[in-house]
Amino acid sequence: MTYVDKDCSTSNGDARPDGSPGEDSALCLELHTMAGTAVIATIRTVAADLAARADFDLDSIDDLRMAVDDLCAMLVRLAPKDATLRCRFTARPERIEVAAEVDVEDGTDPPPSRSFSWRVLECLADDVSAVALPKELGQRGRICITVAKNAAPAQQP
Repeated sequence: MTYVDKDCSTSNGDARPDGSPGEDSALCLELHTMAGTAVIATIRTVAADLAARADFDLDSIDDLRMAVDDLCAMLVRLAPKDATLRCRFTARPERIEVAAEVDVEDGTDPPPSRSFSWRVLECLADDVSAVALPKELGQRGRICITVAKNAAPAQQP
């Protein structure tokens, strides 16, 4: 498993005069691993940890964890044996986005948006999308599924 951690501020102009990051700064994390069911537990734990550190409520953390579990399971089912699963996490205080992609054989389509699994994703996440990425020279095509979960609004006493 390969891990990449970096600051992914959305623009250079977001820094404050005191040098602290602006409001649009985010924590970006990437995991690259074999596409297999054994790694799904680690990936969903990373998603839950990021949500907990962003002070998401427990229900939102659980929803994100289950959504990431389901999207990874969908992608692993599409992947050939030697495929790589890539997960990109972008965490902001108000929103966490997870984009997962896997190498696929030619002609593999994204999961249908009318399937039961897709409907479950739509219930767990605030935004869900899928795209088939074109094959690059010497590479396979890829399927990418992105989910986003917003933090619950703060409760007023």
